[in-house]
Amino acid sequence: MSTAIELLSSHACFGGEQRFYRHASREIGLPMQFSVYLPPRALAGDAAPALLYLAGLTCTEETFMVKAGAQRLAAELGLALIAPDTSPRGAGVAGEADAWDFGEGAGFYLDATQAPWAAHWRMESWLLRELLPLVAATLPVDAVRLGIFGHSMGGHGALTLALRHPGRFRSLSAFAPICAPTRCPWGEKAFGGYLGADRAAWAAHDATALMHSQAAAPYPAGILIDQGLADKFLAEQLHPHLFEAACASVGQPLTLRRHAGYDHGYYFIQSFVDDHLRHHARQLAA
Repeated sequence: MSTAIELLSSHACFGGEQRFYRHASREIGLPMQFSVYLPPRALAGDAAPALLYLAGLTCTEETFMVKAGAQRLAAELGLALIAPDTSPRGAGVAGEADAWDFGEGAGFYLDATQAPWAAHWRMESWLLRELLPLVAATLPVDAVRLGIFGHSMGGHGALTLALRHPGRFRSLSAFAPICAPTRCPWGEKAFGGYLGADRAAWAAHDATALMHSQAAAPYPAGILIDQGLADKFLAEQLHPHLFEAACASVGQPLTLRRHAGYDHGYYFIQSFVDDHLRHHARQLAA
């Protein structure tokens, strides 16, 4: 793994720094970009607990940092924030641009096994095997006190990566996640392209199926999910009730909050992001 990261820009923010980076990814085989917010404690030399935020489709490593308004409270709580880009860029694969329609090309935070995607669409390996170790090795963040959260496709990624890698993340939450991708059009299209026709392979990346397979509650301190009831994708694509039932079946504490009037966008995320930061800060302090 290359240890070289290129600082693209840095901005003073609530006593800390908002930074944007690029590096040559071994796993992806292309340059990849990510952003990091370092709170004041990190700049002072104290390795900060960190949250990995996975954004949804049409987003980049900039979206959460620009739109969510999370840095003020992150600075107060002493939390670092890490936000990777959502997909490989510039691979020259036909259909890559269809990412903007939840088609093939969106990262979905998994490693593709089917051509032409398998060569570069290795988002799970990039995040877990390359990006997080790289950040921990080069920036003042605590690689042990690590939480994960995300939105929409990124909420799917947060739930599935947390369940697929026991012990890697100490805390977990999501905004409007795709909870059962094997049972919605977005997931069926992406999984069919990336993983092929074997639906058993799909289940390994479905948060509801993964939760049903747990022998005991993987997050006994609780998982937090917020969902807007004015979200136009709720009925057909997101299915939080299925994940809720799976959690109940294995005794996993889940706080699933349903909010009247809120849609799928970042005004919704802005409204509740502080609750998510506090949720993670409590569990990472333990």
